[in-house]
Amino acid sequence: MSLQCPCCQSRQLIPRSVGRNAGTLVGTAAGSASGAAGALTGARAGATVGLLAGPPGVALGTLAGALLGGLIGGAAGGVTGGRIGDHLDREVLDNIECLSCGHTFRADD
Repeated sequence: MSLQCPCCQSRQLIPRSVGRNAGTLVGTAAGSASGAAGALTGARAGATVGLLAGPPGVALGTLAGALLGGLIGGAAGGVTGGRIGDHLDREVLDNIECLSCGHTFRADD
C-alpha cells in the first residue's frame, strides 16, 4: 500500500528536509566558527612549517593553516548538523508534504 495524504487522500506527495537543511546550515556555521577558533593553531603550525622558506613561507603557511582550519571545521560541522537534521526529519518533524492540498505530516517508517 502506498502512502497517501491523511486530509485529501492524494498520492502526490514529496519529502520535506527541513531538519536536514536547518541542521546543515547551523552545523556549518558552528563548525566554521569552531574551525576559525582552531585556525590559530593551524596558523601557528603553518607558520612553523613556512619558516623553512623564509618570510614569504611564514606568511603563506599562516594563511594556508588558517584557511584549512576554517574549511575543515565548516565541513565537519555541516555533515554532523545534516545527520542530526535527518534524524529530526525522520523522528520528530512533519517529513511529507501533499502537493494537492499542502498538508504536511509525518510518515512513520
